[in-house]
Amino acid sequence: MKIIIGVDPGNKETALVVIRDGKILDHFYGANDEALEILKELDHCHFKPCFEIYCEMIASYGMPVGKSIFDTCLFIGRIIEALPSVKLITRNVVKNAICNSSKAKDANIRQALIDIYGEVGTKKNQGGTFGMSGDKWAALAVATASQRGAKLYEISELEK
Repeated sequence: MKIIIGVDPGNKETALVVIRDGKILDHFYGANDEALEILKELDHCHFKPCFEIYCEMIASYGMPVGKSIFDTCLFIGRIIEALPSVKLITRNVVKNAICNSSKAKDANIRQALIDIYGEVGTKKNQGGTFGMSGDKWAALAVATASQRGAKLYEISELEK
């Protein structure tokens, strides 16, 4: 099975999670520029045929948004420009793939991921999701949803 990298982009910081065969292999949370460099390095390594990168895409739900959302959109654009093979997936699709409901909240998604990968555990007795926190959960959800064959976001106008 392929290695899957899930990306939860942010306006300043981004989370990355690497999974394969139901196991979390690695995770990162840090500055956007650092996350982009990590992704570029992975994209140019000789293991490229062995993995796929999935990034959460912003979608409109009819609510007003502010500068941080637009800054996140710009960063997603930088990811797409640097990694044309990246696949995009929206939050609602992730919710449906993980919890079978678009009404799922972050706590529901986190619990479903714990059910899939195992308890967090402690430093002494580490569980399957040890080290996961904050936006890393969202990146893990993106990776898991894509592994489950969730429908991808189409950039129809940009692809032409």
